[in-house]
Amino acid sequence: MDRFAADYLDHIADRLYSSVLADILDDAGYRHQVMRHDVRPLYPGAKAVGRAATMLALEVTELPAEPYKLLMDLLDGIRPGEVVVGAVQGNPGGALWGELLSTHTRARGGRGTVLDGLTRDIWGIVDMKFPVFARGLSPADSKGRLEVVAIRATIPVAGVSVADGDLVFADGDGCVVVPAKVEEDVVVRALEKVSGENKMREILARGASIREVFKEYGIL
Repeated sequence: MDRFAADYLDHIADRLYSSVLADILDDAGYRHQVMRHDVRPLYPGAKAVGRAATMLALEVTELPAEPYKLLMDLLDGIRPGEVVVGAVQGNPGGALWGELLSTHTRARGGRGTVLDGLTRDIWGIVDMKFPVFARGLSPADSKGRLEVVAIRATIPVAGVSVADGDLVFADGDGCVVVPAKVEEDVVVRALEKVSGENKMREILARGASIREVFKEYGIL
């Protein structure tokens, strides 16, 4: 199975949602895989599902010798099926992301961006419907305020430890990270739970007791 393949990632994106993945991860003992609630989509209906391409930025107070060096290294190496996942340590300062980076990432086959930081150019990102999730907005450029200091490493992002290559699933409810080592089992169990929820939903819609239905299906 090619975990970067569009068919595989589209199958997950079309059939699952963040809350069911969070439930399965909880049951498997992975109870710290949901990012903080303030990492939000830029527009309704945004969904980013793919493999994490990680970057970590630090607050700086002066222009580095080579601005954007590691950021550009990461983006020029983006593989189809990846989602850029970034975090800022320190004051988020300026926007780590924008419309031009979104345009580039989409052209390279990237499937979205999830940031524990700020973005800008919301007009262009929303217009092109590129799924970006961030803590907020700022018109300020990151140059001289933030600098990417590590890429393709395991980093802390909004309360979750994210390794390069982990499965990232972000939708209107929030952002969930599935560690690669348990991904296959978690996805199978999540698909099974969605099937059970669909059956339960039909029964509840007919006015059945939620207690009795929960007793039979064990889903709530």
